[in-house]
Amino acid sequence: MWQETIRIEGPFNFDRVLERHSIDPLKKLSIEERWIKVPVIMGSTAQVVEIQAIGTTAEPAFILKSNGTQQEAAIQRINEIFQWNTSLTQIHDYYQKTDLKPIFEEHYGTPLVLDFELFGALVKLIIHQQLNMSFAHTLTERFVHNFGYQLEDVWFFPKPETVASLKVEKLRELQFSGRKAEYVIDIAKAVVDNGLDLEALKDEPDEEIFNQLIKIRGIGAWTIENFLLFGLGRPNLFPIADIGIQNAIKKLYGLEKKPTKEEMEQYKQAWDPYLSYASLYLWRSIE
Repeated sequence: MWQETIRIEGPFNFDRVLERHSIDPLKKLSIEERWIKVPVIMGSTAQVVEIQAIGTTAEPAFILKSNGTQQEAAIQRINEIFQWNTSLTQIHDYYQKTDLKPIFEEHYGTPLVLDFELFGALVKLIIHQQLNMSFAHTLTERFVHNFGYQLEDVWFFPKPETVASLKVEKLRELQFSGRKAEYVIDIAKAVVDNGLDLEALKDEPDEEIFNQLIKIRGIGAWTIENFLLFGLGRPNLFPIADIGIQNAIKKLYGLEKKPTKEEMEQYKQAWDPYLSYASLYLWRSIE
């Protein structure tokens, strides 16, 4: 067992992070006590890391503890997931000169937090396609409870090898559509049989990742953009086809209807090079 105290540069609103994660039934956390348990995978090793907030938005501090053995690697992964090395001050200051200023002030210190695991991030995006949020969470929970595994009362997404061996009928029993079931299994087979190395994608440019993933059935531009954003933490992503972002812009500018693709392209020019944060805060503005 190990324990370490981490202090980072503010602002960082951990309470907003917990609120966001609390809508996911798979997450183990306490808003009141300000902790979350994170499933961490490093190669073939899995461990649970508990993050306990002991600081403020202005002066963030955390106690990390785990029963695992790989302390340095686990802390590095937690740092990556919660983007603790990203200066939110610089990003906040940048948006003070844009039309998004009111949103950034309202959600001050809200970080871009990554999905806990890359394969799970990609599968979850497929499950969530064209579903309302409530049923998407329900379907994901069924999937993980049936084919994933638990460690210290924390759920881990199923391993690619497990999913690759599934039959479509097994997912149909959980209320997956036939096509969605095929897509999830195809992604797992891409990892297991066709050499798709999700960890290696961290070092690839966006365009190369797009070219690799677009070949897989069921993965389109929206899925790849969101994977780049929430799986890999790329800072300059703006999913133009996302209905939530379209609705947020409609609300922000008091438009009579959702903006066109051309209008979205125009709006985003002022928010480059931190488009991922524009996306994140626009989503938050309508939640």
